[in-house]
Amino acid sequence: MVGLFNSGAARLLDVPGIGSLARRSMVVISYVGRRSGATFQTPVNYRRCDGGIVIHVMAPDAKNWWRNFTGAGGPITLLGFDGADRTGHAVARRDDSGRVTVNVTVDSA
Repeated sequence: MVGLFNSGAARLLDVPGIGSLARRSMVVISYVGRRSGATFQTPVNYRRCDGGIVIHVMAPDAKNWWRNFTGAGGPITLLGFDGADRTGHAVARRDDSGRVTVNVTVDSA
C-alpha cells in the first residue's frame, strides 16, 4: 500500500501544471541503505531553511528511511530539485517529543 502511495505521489510531480505546484514542497529523495547497500527512492515533503531543506517525518515510528541519516548522517540526492538532481548531506534528529526532522545541506551547484 505504501509503495502505491509513494509511486502516485512521485508521479504527481510530473503532471503538467500540478507538478510545478507540488514541487514547491515535495521532492523525491534517493539514498543508499546503510545495511542493505541498496538504492531507495521515496517522495517527501520539505521546506526550505537557511540554504538547505528540512524534512519533517510524519509518523516516524512507522517509517524506516530516515534512520539511514542518524548519527553523523549520510549522503542524499534530491531528484529534480530546482530543475536538477542535487546531492547533499542529511542528518536526522529525534526530539524529546519523538518528532523527527531531517536537515539536508544541499551541495553547491
